[in-house]
Order: sequence, then structure tokens, then C-alpha cells
Amino acid sequence: MDVAIAGIISSVFTTAIVFGAIVAIVVVPRWLKARERDQLHKTIQTAYDKGQQLPPELIQALTQDVKVKPKPSPARDLRTGIIWLGVAVGLAAFGYALGFEEPDATYIVLGIAAFPGFIGLAFVIMSFVARDRS
Repeated sequence: MDVAIAGIISSVFTTAIVFGAIVAIVVVPRWLKARERDQLHKTIQTAYDKGQQLPPELIQALTQDVKVKPKPSPARDLRTGIIWLGVAVGLAAFGYALGFEEPDATYIVLGIAAFPGFIGLAFVIMSFVARDRS
């Protein structure tokens, strides 16, 4: 009985560590960047309140890092679709290789591969439809 409880506790901690690491990888950089941006904003606000002029180099440096979201285009949709189709083909190949050892697992992995495959197919179709409209 004690061995079973220890196994369950070990599994829970392992799962918590894995998902905690994923959350830390995503959340911590965003939090640090937001904190840095907030401190920079406070510094600029203090300088502005004291009547100091901001140098043009600072304004240029602040606007240089701004990421502009690219406009959707047929070529971009086609690239995205090809990437998704590549992911689906990779998963399907994994399922095929897994089928040598466990034949029933092939169908499960092929079912999973269908999701990125259909997403990729939708992007490819969108690229051709958008190309016809242009």
C-alpha cells in the first residue's frame, strides 16, 4: 500500500514539474519584459514631468523594437499551410514506424496527424482563394 501511494505522489510531482517548467518558459520571459517596459515608462514619465526633452536617438531606439504584424498574404498562407502539412506528414511517418512494434498505435497517431493535416490543407486552400481575388 505504501509503495502505491509513493508511486502516485511521485507521478504527481513529476507531472507538476513538467507543466511548471512549461509555464515558466512561457510566463517568466513575458513577465520580465513587461516589468522592463513598465520601468522604462516610469523613467520617461519622470523625465517628461521634470521638463527634460527626450533625445531623438532614444525615441528611435524605442520605436525600432516594435514588431509590426505582417499583413496576411497568399504566399504567407501557403508557407503556413506547407509547414502544417509537414507536421502532419511527420506524425504520420511516426505512426507508420510505430506500427512495426505496435500495429494498433498506427491508427491513433494517424488520427492525431489528421488535425495538423487539415489545418495545413485549409491554409493552402486559403492561399489559392486569396490569390484568385487579387
